[in-house]
Amino acid sequence: MSVAREPVAFEVYDDGVYLHGTKADLAVGELLVPGRESNFEEGRVMNYVYFTATLDAATWGAELAAGAGRGRIYIVEPTGEFEDDPNVTDKRLPGNPTQSFRTREPLRVVGELVDWVGHSPEKVQAMRDGLDALRQRGAAQIED
Repeated sequence: MSVAREPVAFEVYDDGVYLHGTKADLAVGELLVPGRESNFEEGRVMNYVYFTATLDAATWGAELAAGAGRGRIYIVEPTGEFEDDPNVTDKRLPGNPTQSFRTREPLRVVGELVDWVGHSPEKVQAMRDGLDALRQRGAAQIED
């Protein structure tokens, strides 16, 4: 039996499994589609849906998403073509170590992780402070 621990940066959750962190309450079979408001930039409608192969990146998504309620991490299945997320690939991290992707096609929810462990409150606050500083400098734009 494994002991629950904070997610590890760049560690792939399970080969071939994709995750999406959010605060939305979704059911298996529902589709995540472009054209919805950003979880991270108020008033912005997104042209893509974002997802990852690492539990760490999905956890950040669940923890930092806008809205009330608890964060959730869904197992998702792309229904079409997808590409590396340019917001982290090469722009911030060489290559794609976060295994982050985006698509204009729907993602199908095929399950939910319910036993994930979040980052420490200190790490979450540090990330929020860093994102706030980027916003204040006008450098927090999402390339969408």
